Amino acid sequence: MNQATASTTEVLIIGAGPSGLALAIELGSRAISCIVVERNARVGVAPRAKTTNVRTREHLRRWGIADKLAEASPLGLDYPSDVMFVTRLGGYPLARFENAFNCAPHRHSLYSEHAQWIPQYTLEKILKEHAQTLPSVQFRFLTELESFEQDASVVRAITRHVDSGVTEVISSQYIVGADGARSMVRGAIGAKMEGSYGLSRNYNIVFRAPGLAAAHPHGKAIMYWQINADTPSLIGPMDVDDTWFFMPTGVPQDFKVTDAEAAALIRKATGIDLPYEIKSTDEWVASRLIADKYQDGRAILVGDACHLHPPFGGYGMNMGVADGVDLGWKLAAVLRGWGGPALIDSYQAERRPVHQRVMDEAVANHAVLGKQLTQDGSEDDGPLGVTLRAQIGAAIREVKGREFNTLGVVLGSHYHGSAIVASEDSPPPPAQVAHATPSAYPGSLAPHAWLVDGSSLYDGFGPGYTLLATGGWNAADLLQARRDADATGVPLTVYQPEADGATLPELYQSRLALIRPDQHVAWRGDIWPHDGKALLRTVCGW
Repeated sequence: MNQATASTTEVLIIGAGPSGLALAIELGSRAISCIVVERNARVGVAPRAKTTNVRTREHLRRWGIADKLAEASPLGLDYPSDVMFVTRLGGYPLARFENAFNCAPHRHSLYSEHAQWIPQYTLEKILKEHAQTLPSVQFRFLTELESFEQDASVVRAITRHVDSGVTEVISSQYIVGADGARSMVRGAIGAKMEGSYGLSRNYNIVFRAPGLAAAHPHGKAIMYWQINADTPSLIGPMDVDDTWFFMPTGVPQDFKVTDAEAAALIRKATGIDLPYEIKSTDEWVASRLIADKYQDGRAILVGDACHLHPPFGGYGMNMGVADGVDLGWKLAAVLRGWGGPALIDSYQAERRPVHQRVMDEAVANHAVLGKQLTQDGSEDDGPLGVTLRAQIGAAIREVKGREFNTLGVVLGSHYHGSAIVASEDSPPPPAQVAHATPSAYPGSLAPHAWLVDGSSLYDGFGPGYTLLATGGWNAADLLQARRDADATGVPLTVYQPEADGATLPELYQSRLALIRPDQHVAWRGDIWPHDGKALLRTVCGW
């Protein structure tokens, strides 16, 4: 038996997917020591998600790596992020949605970073490279979690290197399961996934096809939905070297695909006869599942370990990143002593309703796929085909638009009513899907603005809490806020920016706003409270 080694860290992270990497970066940026355990030899082993949304790229901007992801774009930032519906790639057009997911690289008043169409494995590579520059972050690749136990003060985990068999005993103050749909940490804490399993069975096939982009008549797009009776599917460019993805939807239970069969299926679905070189096939089942609990003592779940839903709408990977951000700053605050016990309790209380809402959206999008949209005769060359295609196109525009225009969901995730958010008497703003209306109602994402120097308002927010002075404030209030922060040990940045064309007091409906480390509003008002220390204790979980 191999000799066990021993290590100590503050946080042990199981899994180096997007949620685990985001958590490691959030912790490492705050000098919190963490060890990331990953069973594979590297990150990015599965070519799945391709949409890095506005909020995820805003987090990358905070970390200083948004430009690196932009530079890594395989198609180029100016490639149109349009979604086309066609009968087949070599067939007739049905409908087009322009600038899906807000990927156009233009300055927008509502956000500081556009979204990006890029393979998940490329995003993970950028995240890992950045995490490895942080001195307090360590990685253990080709390593699995075997077991762990915990008491009131420490977690003791045993890990094993999959090749050498060498074990390591790692002591930490917290263990986080970012270990995906088959989470071992979830099983160890007795959490159960509840909901609907097996909404559909699908394949994600990655292939190489030189000449395919020029062989169809529909122009550039990031995704083509093929709406036909025999092979409803999605197809689109994914990476350099003529690399594409192909996803047949709702495949039969007995469907098994070899490389030759996959190539034949792509040829049939597209109606384009080219050599198709299959690079990978990845079977997956669409489900709507959520854990009944996210935490047991010092063990906590993030990402796919606690929520799973269909990928339609591009939410899943991005929700995992947001989980890592939310839990990361809260763990750091507790470990450094300025965050109270209610701060970590707020992780599930705040994130679970967001997960539920996004899951509802994803399942609604999944309910209408190619099979539900096709009609017999839609590929006819004559008048019948023209009429049916017009009808199908109209139906697509009516029922599928919300899947590709999601800014209200992406920017509208909120924590209204949270125990660590100051309450207001007025009702919160209504939920939106396609459109986002800025609101500084406590719990909402801080409204964005561009400043006179060309920077984003967000660029001036500090790593701890930020007191945003929007205008008309009293200097004595800012001084007292600093004193209260010093007295309570809360890291506070006082920020007095000048917006470009936007009036911050109108945007925030207040002269002052207290912004959390994750850029959500914790409190707003025209004067700093008489007992500002009590406010700071509340929003910091005391």
